[in-house]
Amino acid sequence: MLAAGCTAAAPQPAPKSAKAPAPFDPGDWQSVRDQFQLTRDTAHFSAFMLASHPAPVRVAVEELRASLDSFPQQYGMGMQDFERSDKVRRALAGYLGGRPDEIALTDSATMGIGLVYGGLRLKEGDEIVTTDHEFYSTYEALRLRTAATGAKQVTVRVYEDPAKASAAAMAAAVTDAITDRTQVLAMTWVHSSTGVKLPVKAIADAVARINASRDQADRIVLCVDGVHGFAAENSTMADLGCDLFMSSGHKWLFGPRGTGFVWGNAAGWERVDPVIPSFSMPAFMGWFAAKPPAGPPGQLGTPGGYHSFEHRWALAAAVDFHRSIGLARVAERVRTQADQLKEGLAALRHVRLVTPRAADVSAGIVCCAVDGMEPEAVVKRLGEQGVSAAATPYRESFVRFGPSIVTSPQEVDRAVKAMAGLA
Repeated sequence: MLAAGCTAAAPQPAPKSAKAPAPFDPGDWQSVRDQFQLTRDTAHFSAFMLASHPAPVRVAVEELRASLDSFPQQYGMGMQDFERSDKVRRALAGYLGGRPDEIALTDSATMGIGLVYGGLRLKEGDEIVTTDHEFYSTYEALRLRTAATGAKQVTVRVYEDPAKASAAAMAAAVTDAITDRTQVLAMTWVHSSTGVKLPVKAIADAVARINASRDQADRIVLCVDGVHGFAAENSTMADLGCDLFMSSGHKWLFGPRGTGFVWGNAAGWERVDPVIPSFSMPAFMGWFAAKPPAGPPGQLGTPGGYHSFEHRWALAAAVDFHRSIGLARVAERVRTQADQLKEGLAALRHVRLVTPRAADVSAGIVCCAVDGMEPEAVVKRLGEQGVSAAATPYRESFVRFGPSIVTSPQEVDRAVKAMAGLA
């Protein structure tokens, strides 16, 4: 019935992009940079926040949009999303090391965070352990869920001085807060406030040891906001060991704006009820049969409705772009520039490096403070010299840089020189 009513018309050719992209050599970092239309007079150390689209993503979005605009009927009233979203799930699964049916598609990391924490099965007296370093989205999602269920939020501080944070101390602070009532750990992989990277695998291993003596229904679920680790670090879901992982596609992956996902293993998805009805074949079949839907959690966990399909369907192009460069090479490019930047900033007497220098507790984000200057003033001065940075949106604000695949070692030197000039 559904398939018959939504048969797609014959696909129509889409108009070509107005401007042909530059030839692409994934082994040449300048060629990678040339795939972006970022202004050439600025060193873009904030590009990871609201990503510029590289040429393959830009072309995919433009062609899909033109095709949708010219003949939308060919997409079967949107029902081609079944097949096209599955293609996106397959691409993400190849990147994450999971299975396509474990992935729900969202419009942002915040949507994924809201879906996970808003759908967790909790009861009065259950405890959610989180940290004092989370972004607003996690705090608010947990506040809403605890208010609705009577569960209790337990907040721990895992470091006092971020520059001195250690993996062992952070893991101990989290696991020491676990009690018999703890049902959920809500963590962020890389803190956007300081650049500190949480030792997720060490925490996951400790949780696994605790869960070994618990009944399945009382198993602790480890949930991770991975937005500033995904596509900056070369780690799979097996490497992290978490149960649920939420991220966006428009930050370090430089994917289409307004995209995101939730990955979950069987134990994680088992504890989350869908919050928004999905537009999936299992959901519709359940509706027709007047039964609760049964199907892959990724499909049932994907919010239904019509989305910015040209962006969602182009997410696979962003994954392919990164994989063509090489996930290990991307992570190394981010890492070496971050190390170079931290070394340069640490040598300036008027600059206090906030992000730890050790690789096991830091990733791509680099935060610092300048003596006698507010972060906003520093960012303004840097901008006047063609260096784009940002002030972190937290109670205690710092200057934040994000070396990535669109920056270069030469631009890192330029940023350090600009910071030196603030003395």
